[in-house]
Amino acid sequence: MAGPALKQLHSHRAIHEGGLSGAIGKTEMLIDFLQQGDQKNAERAANDLVDYWKTRVISHADAEEEGFYLEIVNEDPSMDKSITQLTRDHDLIRIIVRDIEELRETEGISPTVLQKFYALLVVNEIHSREEERLLFIENASKSE
Repeated sequence: MAGPALKQLHSHRAIHEGGLSGAIGKTEMLIDFLQQGDQKNAERAANDLVDYWKTRVISHADAEEEGFYLEIVNEDPSMDKSITQLTRDHDLIRIIVRDIEELRETEGISPTVLQKFYALLVVNEIHSREEERLLFIENASKSE
C-alpha cells in the first residue's frame, strides 16, 4: 500500500522537487571539482551522485511501482497505459545509472559519463511533470 505522501499532489511534487534539486546540486558539485582539476574529489562526487540516484530517485520509483501505481490501476484499469509509460521512464533512469557505472569502470569521468548524468536530470524532470499531469491533474478531471 502506498503511503499518503505519494497520493497527494503537493507532497508528491515536493518529493520530486527535492529529488531533482539534490541531483542538480550534486551534479554541479561534480562539475566544479572537474573544473578545478580536483580528480580525487570529482571521483568522490561522482560516486555520491550515483548513490544519490539509486537511494533517492530510484528508491522513490520502486515505491511508486510497488504500491502507488498498482493501486491506481486497480482503482482505474484505464490508467494502465499511463502507468506503463511512467514505469518505462523509471526503467530509463535505471538503465542510464547502470550505463554510468559501467562506463566509469572503463572511462572514468568522461564526457560520455557527464552527458549521461545530464540525461538523468532531463528524464527525471520530464517524468515528474508527466506523472503529476497524468496521475493527479488529468485523473482528477476524469473524476469530476
